[in-house]
Amino acid sequence: MKKYILQLAAALLATMALSSCLGNLDTQPLDDNDLVGTQVYSTADGYMGVLAKCYGSLILTGQQGGDGGNGDLEGANEGYSGYVRLMFYLQELNTDEFLMPSSSNGLRKMLNLQWDASNAGVLTWTYQRLYMCIAYCDEFLRECTPDKIQSRGLQSELGGKCHELRAEARFLRAYCYATLCDLFGNVPYVDENTAVTDLPVQMTRQETFAYAESELKAVLGENASEDILGDAGATEYGHVNKAAAWFQLARLYLNAHTWIGTDRYNDCLTYCKKVIDCGKFPLAADYRQIFLADNNTCSEIIWPLVQDGLRAQSSAGTNFYVKAFVNGAMDSYYQTGVETRGWGNVRAKMTLVDMFDAADVPFDTNDTWGNNKNDKRAQFMTALPGQRKETYDDNGAMTSTFTCGYGYIKWRNVTKDDKVCASGTQYTSIDFPMFRSADAYLMAAEAIMRGASGTKADAVKYVNEVRERAYMTGKYAKAGVKEGVGATITESQLTFDFLLAERSREMASEICRRTDLIRFGKFTKGYNWDWKDAVRDGKDVEDYLQLFPIPEAELTNNSLLKQNPGYPTK
Repeated sequence: MKKYILQLAAALLATMALSSCLGNLDTQPLDDNDLVGTQVYSTADGYMGVLAKCYGSLILTGQQGGDGGNGDLEGANEGYSGYVRLMFYLQELNTDEFLMPSSSNGLRKMLNLQWDASNAGVLTWTYQRLYMCIAYCDEFLRECTPDKIQSRGLQSELGGKCHELRAEARFLRAYCYATLCDLFGNVPYVDENTAVTDLPVQMTRQETFAYAESELKAVLGENASEDILGDAGATEYGHVNKAAAWFQLARLYLNAHTWIGTDRYNDCLTYCKKVIDCGKFPLAADYRQIFLADNNTCSEIIWPLVQDGLRAQSSAGTNFYVKAFVNGAMDSYYQTGVETRGWGNVRAKMTLVDMFDAADVPFDTNDTWGNNKNDKRAQFMTALPGQRKETYDDNGAMTSTFTCGYGYIKWRNVTKDDKVCASGTQYTSIDFPMFRSADAYLMAAEAIMRGASGTKADAVKYVNEVRERAYMTGKYAKAGVKEGVGATITESQLTFDFLLAERSREMASEICRRTDLIRFGKFTKGYNWDWKDAVRDGKDVEDYLQLFPIPEAELTNNSLLKQNPGYPTK
């Protein structure tokens, strides 16, 4: 059932009051009384509700829903503080893909690659939200032990599930540490054994990487652990399974060279193949259906963040991905699924538009799904009166005018048959695809190109599988949809520049672009885009910006922390 996790989270909230997480916590684990009363662990539903809160910390923004107050992060703008929206700011806004002209909450500095440790707002909130999820997972792991389940008389209901549930919490915690390793490098370590009064000790980036790797292997049963995830494709929707751990390990290993200076490309390819060859997550027949309100039926999504227009209302998540990417007028051109509620404050940068063949870019009012395009991933709004590709006005200035830059419209709050979903148009019901198998195909190809065991023909085969689906040709052909011309490439065409562009065409807005650009050596120097370093056409910036700074407030609260190189220290 699609909404199982959210229903459990709602049930948990109905039985207790959750305090705002990080006001008196920083990066330390939650006190039992802050998170739940002992009565919550007296039932199986209580346990499942706390696990749902671990997942929900990456989905929800507060305790009331709908930006209704009592947000998770003390002092944060609740709508901005949702995980996926925060990651958009840190992984997309500062790259060659999207523009958001707002200057609030640190966004302008994020857009211009001019942030520093004193930046309040989205940088600090991302750090805090990741540690909030870790704190919830630690709390669950403290209470979900075989001995405590038996002492509470829940052996018959949970005894057989205990280790699998623990494995899910350990996976989520490992994911958070892997993400912190990517974004911040050297970060504090806390687990279920850390006392509330302890100051967390800072791990090196190598130690953080190794910890995430070890935990992921543990939940796969590859080292001494009883906490093992469910089999790929065999767990309830919304819950992680072994395929998610394979995928996260592949991502760790693909980035190992840039994160810790060690090549792990063979390991990356090994785990990509596990995802691909298990056969449980075949590519969706139609790329466009991955990003719709009924994408819970999509075969390709390995790990979704479950969204629901009734049970998970906020201005974050995919609600942001639809409303920020469209303006109200666009609903008269195609079915956005949010009617005229679009905010119109995110546009595609010119570099993203230019990733696609020019003939595929224009929006045809008589072909609103782009059935007649070659590459069906070229989803842009170009039809508004006065709309232009340039993200600046006639005077060369950045502007909030939505027609300066194209809208990006692959996210639609409608079902496959172009109907508004039952949850309505006020909030979206599109599940966010955290991991999907097309990314595994592209990672496998890249790993081979970087030295993993395999031939270039193998790499081309992986890339062409993704492109054939995008062009809906061959086995992906569909009645009433044009079979695109030019889908497949040759070995001579597969270069690193081509692969980086292909990742943008396939994965734009899916919170991995900054990481990709750093891995390809294109983030700080040698490649520029709109408003990089506050220059219209962009310019090079310093390499230390490949890591974000540890937020200044965290340095103040924990004297054991040291700032990342390049950023001033107090």
